[in-house]
Amino acid sequence: MTLISHFLRLALAEAEKCDPTPSAFCVGALITVQWPPDSDTQPVILAAGYSRQLPGNTHAEANALSAAHSLSPDELAAFFPKAPPSSLDVADILTNADVYTTMEPCSIRTSGLAPCADALIEARIKRCIIGVGEPDDFVNCEGAQKLQSAGIEIIWVKGLEEECLRVARRGHNT
Repeated sequence: MTLISHFLRLALAEAEKCDPTPSAFCVGALITVQWPPDSDTQPVILAAGYSRQLPGNTHAEANALSAAHSLSPDELAAFFPKAPPSSLDVADILTNADVYTTMEPCSIRTSGLAPCADALIEARIKRCIIGVGEPDDFVNCEGAQKLQSAGIEIIWVKGLEEECLRVARRGHNT
């Protein structure tokens, strides 16, 4: 199993934690990073999240970003023991991060909340690895295009689409 498949499967495990609902998808996300950049260290999981993990109809990518931003300096130092403590700023670390998400980050929210694609762009993540495109069940999503237009590399993972959709649509009347 490749590292990409491994991390996407861990994101699927996050998606399985979602409470199913007929009006939203069950999505999981991980943020991984290799720090310092260009080192020979293996990427570590900086944060994870899933849909509706936090109150307020929250989405997986936003929850993972929130978890990353809430890390203390001591927690960051534990993740990256070889890095000088002065180099451990979450905002800087996120610019070298990969986000693994089971479904394309949303570009529009029917709830009026900020789309996940916008949050990922604002965080200036490096890459977004996606298990499956968001189907048009609720909205016409253009999250991947929005990320790519902002200079974020997009990687579509082949072979897990059906599993990502099966998990995402739990609770839907199909």
